[in-house]
Amino acid sequence: MAIEKELFRQVMGRFATGVTVVTTSSNEVLAGLTVNSFCSVSLNPPLVLICIDNNSSTLSYFRESKIFAVNMLTEKQEQWSRGFATNSPERFEHFCYAPYYTAATGAPIIKDGLAFIDARVVAEYPGGDHVIFIGQVEAMGTPHQMAFVDEQGRVQNTQGGQPTTNGHGTAKEDEPLLYYGGQYRHMAKLFHEPGLVEEQHPENVGEAARN
Repeated sequence: MAIEKELFRQVMGRFATGVTVVTTSSNEVLAGLTVNSFCSVSLNPPLVLICIDNNSSTLSYFRESKIFAVNMLTEKQEQWSRGFATNSPERFEHFCYAPYYTAATGAPIIKDGLAFIDARVVAEYPGGDHVIFIGQVEAMGTPHQMAFVDEQGRVQNTQGGQPTTNGHGTAKEDEPLLYYGGQYRHMAKLFHEPGLVEEQHPENVGEAARN
């Protein structure tokens, strides 16, 4: 008995994921698509996995270039996720007007993302109606730190600008963009910063109750 496709989608949609835009550059043409089929494979060597639909118009670019960057999006970058999931001219002709830079492989890295991984394809496998690419990490980073492999095969680390703080000395990080149940989601905000809520002692609670 075959598994129903719609039920399979519903079940898999119960697994909350982050959202990424996977990008590449082939013959000076930039290409990208929204992907949540992404995971780490190995620590030594550092390997990651992405899956691309057999019918994707961008598949040939990844096969030709044999490089890709995984851009992990913040909740402020939902526009890039939506843009790279469309068939619009802005996506194919203008890279959704997304600002970017490059690191090790030349694949475009979208600015101000949560984090990125820059990889070189080392294996390709059939995966039903998708193609599975295994990439070896050549560079990775966050807005404040980056590590990359230089031409001699040595790992180099660089520090970016100082992270902004929330006014209490702790680093202020952007929240990740999430996808669950077929919809974009945002992490719930805390009502209080740690340490700002006055500690309630038993005697204070009793006093408050009498008031």
